[in-house]
Amino acid sequence: MTNFWRFLLSVFIALFLILTPNARASSLAIAQTSSRNFLDLGVSQMQGGNYHQAIESFNQAIKIQSDFAIAYSDRCLAYLHLRDYHQAIADCTQAINFTPNNIEAYLSRGIAYYRQRDFFAAITDYNRAIALKPFDFRAYYNRGVAHTGLGNYLEAISDYNRALTQISQTPNLFLTDIYNDRGLAYLKLQNLETAMLDFNRAIRLDSQDYRAYFNRACAYGSNGDDFDAVRDFSQVIKLNSKNALAYLNRGLAQYRLGYYQSAIADLHKASEYFGNQGQKLAYEKTLDLLKSVQQQLQFVTEIALL
Repeated sequence: MTNFWRFLLSVFIALFLILTPNARASSLAIAQTSSRNFLDLGVSQMQGGNYHQAIESFNQAIKIQSDFAIAYSDRCLAYLHLRDYHQAIADCTQAINFTPNNIEAYLSRGIAYYRQRDFFAAITDYNRAIALKPFDFRAYYNRGVAHTGLGNYLEAISDYNRALTQISQTPNLFLTDIYNDRGLAYLKLQNLETAMLDFNRAIRLDSQDYRAYFNRACAYGSNGDDFDAVRDFSQVIKLNSKNALAYLNRGLAQYRLGYYQSAIADLHKASEYFGNQGQKLAYEKTLDLLKSVQQQLQFVTEIALL
């Protein structure tokens, strides 16, 4: 087909669409259906952990429908999973521009700000989410976490309490997180008894929650109870066998108890896992600590032999 005939055909199609509004409406419906199909595909891919593929599907949805707010907010979630916080913020902002009452976009953008350690911006977004939906526990909980990042532990506890008032709508999975984080805030305030109550609550809700055992072990250690600290760190390792921090802290507790060989074995494990996980600074500091313990053990042994 020559360029001339292509031109005539394009003119004819344009005139046809102008003269037949039903045809235009039909084309718009097809476009909307296609964008929705790409959105659904992207959501399915994201649920399967295929975040790069999901982003491509959301790109296609947005290409068809440039003001598709849900596609922007869902693409924001995919970027969050990939730790591309700058792009996540840009997408959530665009979603909010198209739908200013988009609570999910405020929550997701708040998480992105939080992970960039911009706690004030995160709190601002959670405030907006709360203004739109005052009974959503997620906004209170997330705001509490941001306040914890700022060291505002009393404000954090207040927000965790507000989140817990929505208990009828809160799954146990989230309850364990709230109790864990509220317990940590109490621990920072040196309120060991109340912190311990929260960690115990988290463990009762989920006996496989290694984070709660780790937190309770830290509380025991802060109270000078190294026997119970060792017991809980051991439970963490049973549930999460490559937890370098649990090995490190159990090693320190065992050293304080005088179990030097066990302490050295734990510090070896901690350094190994820190190294495997690419945590260079933690690896080097653990090695320094290990050398120090070994030297002290050698000194104690030499004194005993005199």
